[in-house]
Amino acid sequence: MTVNLKEDTERLVALGVEPKFDRSMSMLENFALGFTYLSPVVGAYTLFDSSLATGGPPMIWTYLIAGVGQLLVALIFGELVSQYPLAGGLYPWARRLIGRRWGWMVGWVYAWALFATIAAVATGAAPFLSILLGTDDGPGLAVLIALALLLAATVCNLAGTRFLARVAMFGFICELVGALFVGGYLLLFQRVQSPEILFDPMTAAAGGSYLPAFLAASLLGLFSCYGFEACADVAEEVKDPERTIPRAMRMTIYVGIGASVFACLALLLAVPDIPAVISGESPRPLTDVLVAAFGTSGTRAIAVVIVISFMSCVLSLQAAVSRLIFAFARDRMIFSADLFARLSPDTHVPVAALALAGAVPAAIVLLGAVMADALTTIVTFAVAGVYLAFHMVVIAALVARFRGWRPTGAFTLGGWGWLVNVAAFLYGFGALVNMMWPRAPDSPWYIDHAMILGVTAVLASGVLYLFIGRPEKRSEALHGDALAEVNRL
Repeated sequence: MTVNLKEDTERLVALGVEPKFDRSMSMLENFALGFTYLSPVVGAYTLFDSSLATGGPPMIWTYLIAGVGQLLVALIFGELVSQYPLAGGLYPWARRLIGRRWGWMVGWVYAWALFATIAAVATGAAPFLSILLGTDDGPGLAVLIALALLLAATVCNLAGTRFLARVAMFGFICELVGALFVGGYLLLFQRVQSPEILFDPMTAAAGGSYLPAFLAASLLGLFSCYGFEACADVAEEVKDPERTIPRAMRMTIYVGIGASVFACLALLLAVPDIPAVISGESPRPLTDVLVAAFGTSGTRAIAVVIVISFMSCVLSLQAAVSRLIFAFARDRMIFSADLFARLSPDTHVPVAALALAGAVPAAIVLLGAVMADALTTIVTFAVAGVYLAFHMVVIAALVARFRGWRPTGAFTLGGWGWLVNVAAFLYGFGALVNMMWPRAPDSPWYIDHAMILGVTAVLASGVLYLFIGRPEKRSEALHGDALAEVNRL
């Protein structure tokens, strides 16, 4: 299919936006960006140990539940990006569907969630880089590794869209081939468990109902099933975004979740003593499985692929949040708008926004260094924040439909729109309740309610900025015009 860049430019102008980005990313590269952000290896390898210890083997089914729920959300997002192919994704969609204040809150929540996700991924890479270097992964070294990874990712992102697309494609190939090779080898030569264990909670259900343990372990699936929205965050850098991005987002779900389930299944069936993992006697089953299967040298080779996957994931995350910051600044909705809305004349990327996308996660990494169980805490907050931002957009689409909005892009759900929108709303609400439900009654109250407190703090600070800074008063960009666009047809 021939891509007409002039039509893409005209579409942006019609939406009230001046084209400034380098529109050089293809559909396949856009999919690779979403895939490396979702990252099956990062999701599975970051939380495999803790999820298995919490929920036992049936925790693998959380991938499928979250995958189906997030596919519903991706379909709604596909309609939105097809009508509004704008940088920043969630923020401009919410702004155009409802208004400036709702858009501000969506963007604010989403930005902090992405900052936390970047910090979580950078921190999660430390054990694998330690394996590669042959050192102990103590907390001090983990912080240094995370900070170095953030710096390297920021420098790479500053090289421009073309370089980002190539790195995303390279990361996609490495991650997919690596996941298939490791998973295939484990299934063929290291399988010690029967597939029947996938339905056996073992000692994770000891003492009562298994449901609480399964819901707690669902963080594995929830963390591994977002990232498809990154395809839309760079919409102004993609060729024919109205058609290619909805397709790329769906492909991210299909391929990403399929690869995640395959990797997790292979690891599960290779763990020799799962009850020991659940009891805490074997706290690092992932590393133990890899060393037993591939030896020290082989595990280091695999660690290279894993580190590449983590690096690619951080790159994609930074690209997503930097475009969100740029979109905020372009509409003059944040402080120092002129600085953050400025693109490099050479690489056509938002330099100041990318610097902020490296600095804030670095601060979170340093904060996490003084927290107990820092990685799980940061991951849980990141997932809760992303799902809340997603849910706010799903609500905006639902409200707009009630008011008479009908998607006008190249991709629409037609008569299925209402059903899918309501189903996405129910899924998102259930996922949020599950994530923020207190589960540590023996811990201090501020730890047991850490996720509720964190989300409340982000929401409260966003509302406070709205009332004190009044950013909507400085913004003349289009807003709440979804119905007006329909009425013009």
